[in-house]
This record gives sequence, structure tokens and C-alpha cells, in this order.
Amino acid sequence: MSRGRAFVLGATGQMGRPAVRALAEDGWEVTAASRGGGRDAGWDAGVRSLAVDREEKGALEEALGDGCDVLVDMVAFGRDHAAQLTGLAARVGSAVVISSGAVYEDGRGRSFDTQDEPDGFPEYPVPIRESQRTVAPGEATYGTRKVALEQELLAAGDALPVTLLRAGAVHGPHCRTPRELYFVKRLLDGRRRRVLAYGGKSRFHPVHVSNLAELIRLAALRPASRVLNAGDPQVPTVAEIGAAVDAVLGVETGTVLVEGPPPEGGIGETPWGGSHPVVQDMSAAERELGYRPVTGYAESLPPTVEWLAARLEGRDWKEAFPKMLRSYGEGLFDYAAEDAWLEQYDRKA
Repeated sequence: MSRGRAFVLGATGQMGRPAVRALAEDGWEVTAASRGGGRDAGWDAGVRSLAVDREEKGALEEALGDGCDVLVDMVAFGRDHAAQLTGLAARVGSAVVISSGAVYEDGRGRSFDTQDEPDGFPEYPVPIRESQRTVAPGEATYGTRKVALEQELLAAGDALPVTLLRAGAVHGPHCRTPRELYFVKRLLDGRRRRVLAYGGKSRFHPVHVSNLAELIRLAALRPASRVLNAGDPQVPTVAEIGAAVDAVLGVETGTVLVEGPPPEGGIGETPWGGSHPVVQDMSAAERELGYRPVTGYAESLPPTVEWLAARLEGRDWKEAFPKMLRSYGEGLFDYAAEDAWLEQYDRKA
């Protein structure tokens, strides 16, 4: 017996692929919508794929037809997308929308938007609850746009119940900015020594795509207007992440730990780097949805590492992951600068 009709927007992205699969396996009749209209090999044959550009006027409304029981939106940002969704309230039973942990602000007004400023990295409570204050809504940054989205959707809760999932650092295959690339590429390039700033203790709450899919599946079954954190059961340090990647590839790496921020040239800076931990409280999701993670960080790594290695084979990393380049810059793999620093470090050690 069908649970109803589910419409997934952004279905062929990193988060959408497992979400479609989880909903279909749970008995939903799923329409997988994306700009390209593609399919994932892991989807059931009953999943209907559809090409939709939500920015094209009337396209999403036409694609929805007479509606759905739940709309899952992986790619919503800002007030315009919130208005688009609330405008469909008469044809949508409920929605599950991906937000971000980037919405949070600490007690001194610091957030991910200020992290590159002197003393700008936020110092959140450990763990961060959903009641933690957020940055002001706006259109200037990723975080402010997500807050604007959240506020508009929550205000329309009587017409359209929406679960907003504040995702941590999303990981898994098909990521356009895979943080694990930092370790995987080094190992594939034969690097057997690395430098980690902040003593290798930086923690940035991850969420594997299958855990996010499980949260989506559960939220679809329990419509309500709410915000919930979305994270894995463990929050490993960056040193533990490096060791876990080593274990997947069967190698050993020596690590030089730098206390405090990266030395000159950003040596030891990683995509997880930060002077304070970012750890989300998952108790509300457990209480309200009955959430139980389907995987842990280390056990989820092998398919991610395999996918990364396949993407890198015979290609420059900047070609394989152009968004990673835009996000972190060319210095991410500046081996010459790293080796020069290591040589100087060895002379001083």
C-alpha cells in the first residue's frame, strides 16, 4: 500500500539521491525532479524522473500537477524560494526542506560569516540546540539566506507544515565540495606526512547523506512545522577523520600537530578547521521523529573514498571538483609550501 505521493526537488544531487531511494523503499510514489531530469542507478524502477528548472516561471507548478502529499526540497534558498513553496500550499500536504547549521550565531554575534575575521570563529555551546540564536535574515550570504527561508516557511506553518533540517557538514558520494578530498588526494599522491592546525582537535559536525535521508523519511511521516538539527552520531576530530581515511586506504601517515591556527601560508588548514568545536544536539530529532542514525562516520567512509578516487583518476582535482577550488582555493594542495614548512620544522624540532 502506497504511503502517498512524494515530490523530491534537487533529486540528482548528493542529498537527493539517497533521499529518493529511502522514500521509495518506504512505500512512497516518488517523483524525482532535477534540472537535468536524470536518474540514479540505485533507484527503484517505479521512481519517476522529471526535468524541472524551478527558476523558470510556472515550471514547478506545472510539474506538480494536482499536487503531492509531501514535497522534499534539497535546493531552497532565500525568500523567493520560500514564497514559491508557500504559494503551492493548496497542492502540497507538507514539506521537508534542507536548511543548514550555518544559520547559527554565537553569543558575541559570530558565525560562519565572520570566521575569516580576526577572532571571528564562532564559539557555540556544546552541543548547539535548535533554540540557539541565528544570524539576521537577508540575501547577502548562505547563512542569511537560509534564515530568511526558515522564517518565511515557519510563518506559513498553518497553511504548509514544514520540517526544516539544519544539516551539518554533509558527506558521502556525489558531493561537489567533498571535505574528505583533503586527505584522500594526499594519500593517492603518495603523501605520508601531514600537518594539522589547532592540534588536530577541530570538530565540525558531519551528516552522512544516508542519515539525512533517514531524517527526511521520518519527517515525511510526521508532518509539522519545526526546525531540527541533522547530524551523524559521532563528531570526530579532524585528526580522527584523517586516521579513518588512512584505514580505508590501508596506509599509515605521520601527523605534525600545530597548536593554534595554521602557520604562514595556511599550512595545516583543513576544510574542518576551527578554533572551537561545532557540535549539534540531536536529541530533538530523536524525540520528535524517533531518529536513529543508519550509519556512523567511519563506517560510511569506504564508498566515499572509492568515489573520490574514481573521480580523481587521470584528472586534475581542480577539473574534477571546480566548486572545491572556488570554496577553498588552490592552496589546499600546495605541497611545495607544505614541504618547505616541514623541512624548517624538522630543523627546529
